[in-house]
Amino acid sequence: MEKELVINASPTKVEIALLEDRKLVELHQQTTKSNFSVGDIFLGRIKKIMPGLNAVFVDIGHRKDAFLHYTDLGPQLRSLLKFTDDAMKGKQQTPSLDNFSFEPEIVKTGKVDQVLNKRQPILVQVLKEPISTKGPRLSCEITIPGRFMVITPFSNVVAVSKKVTNSEERKRLQVLIESIRPKNFGIIVRTAAEGKKVADLHEELRGLTAKWEQMHTQLLNANQPKKLLSELDKTSSILRDILNDSFNRIVINDKELYSSVKGYLGNIAPDHQKMVNLHRGRRSIFDTFGVNRQIKSSFGKTATMPSGAYLVIESTEAMHVIDVNSGPKMQRKDQESAALAVNMEAAEEIARQLRLRDIGGLIIIDFIDMRSGENRNRLVREMRKFMKKDRAQHTILPLSKFGLMQITRQRVKPEVKIDTSEVCPVCEGSGKINPTVLLTDQIERDIEYILNSRPKVRISLEVHPFVYAYIKMGIPSLQQKWYLKHMHWIKLVSNPDLDLVSYKFYDKNKDEIRLNN
Repeated sequence: MEKELVINASPTKVEIALLEDRKLVELHQQTTKSNFSVGDIFLGRIKKIMPGLNAVFVDIGHRKDAFLHYTDLGPQLRSLLKFTDDAMKGKQQTPSLDNFSFEPEIVKTGKVDQVLNKRQPILVQVLKEPISTKGPRLSCEITIPGRFMVITPFSNVVAVSKKVTNSEERKRLQVLIESIRPKNFGIIVRTAAEGKKVADLHEELRGLTAKWEQMHTQLLNANQPKKLLSELDKTSSILRDILNDSFNRIVINDKELYSSVKGYLGNIAPDHQKMVNLHRGRRSIFDTFGVNRQIKSSFGKTATMPSGAYLVIESTEAMHVIDVNSGPKMQRKDQESAALAVNMEAAEEIARQLRLRDIGGLIIIDFIDMRSGENRNRLVREMRKFMKKDRAQHTILPLSKFGLMQITRQRVKPEVKIDTSEVCPVCEGSGKINPTVLLTDQIERDIEYILNSRPKVRISLEVHPFVYAYIKMGIPSLQQKWYLKHMHWIKLVSNPDLDLVSYKFYDKNKDEIRLNN
């Protein structure tokens, strides 16, 4: 599979398009004024304790207080609070946890008001961006991610990604990480670590622990709210998470960002530097790679597929609903095989749409009814296969007896919404045009004006094909009546690109005669 990352940078935002076999599958946008993103770590202050919700609201500097539920506190909350408080007061002088004495774990079924107090400083990490009317969602289970691993302070667990399927490699990584990890730091080994040497892993581990040391330094006498550690910019974080050997090209239109990405790749994957290219063409980078065209065709309420079948995508506060329609072009004698073919095509497009629009939460899909149990099971298997490329956590349930499929997909940021509609060039958005019955009167007035101001000019009139047919209709036709009236032949030209009520005049040199109406 050919994978390309196309990055369009402007003074106000950066747009990142991920293409798989030239097809747009992910679209990310980041404004340059963004104050925080998922993964940022803050020293916050508890504003409100809500026993009814078993949660607290935390001030991290956002206009809406962030939400922290008891289930996101983590079992080592007391140890985290102790470390934070001691570091702020100067009692915890080293970032190392070698000699740190752990506090008792909190129970899973406890109450938030038993472990937290109002106005208490607390170390938190952003789990989800603000969505709709909700503020950011937080977690106290701090993680610091790298390309090969993720470190988790106040833990001793070493876990290897399930995507590393080779048992010998899993064991090698487990033993290797156990030998180099600092005491009381847990490590999650990512898929990208497969086959890597101990020197590469050790170098990244040093970089991640350096970030923890940087956070510890900033805690001394810190005033909350304060950002302690910022996640990478969107471009670098995407490269860190998805870059692998299947990538073919990264194209960027901004010299500064091009240098930055090349430098970042030089640190994490020097072999991939050669795939970074600077776009130098006159056309915009998104037009050159067909991204704008795909955005226009992929967003909106309806998404049409090559066969003529189409999806209708509706969103509510509680869920997203997708309806699969066969369309008028799908004609087969066997109804069951026709339904299966449409559903298979729709499943692939739905998997793409979920990634592209970043649709999260509960998704209900109404597939075309199929009677065969084998076909229904096959559809579920294929849907799971198509969704394997999706980096967001998701769960797919089998078809219900009503033919509905339920999917839950992780939501960490607002859904990508792009308005693809354009203002009508005829009515200019008002929804109204001049009476069509008066169109020929208006054309005749313009002819009269041109002939009075330029008596010897040869006129060509371009109109919509419908208007062309109307002017040519009958004996005498309207065109002949104009000739008898003005003794001047008006040449007619049919132009299907014109709107029904639009028209243009040209002289013999094919220069447009512009009128000040």
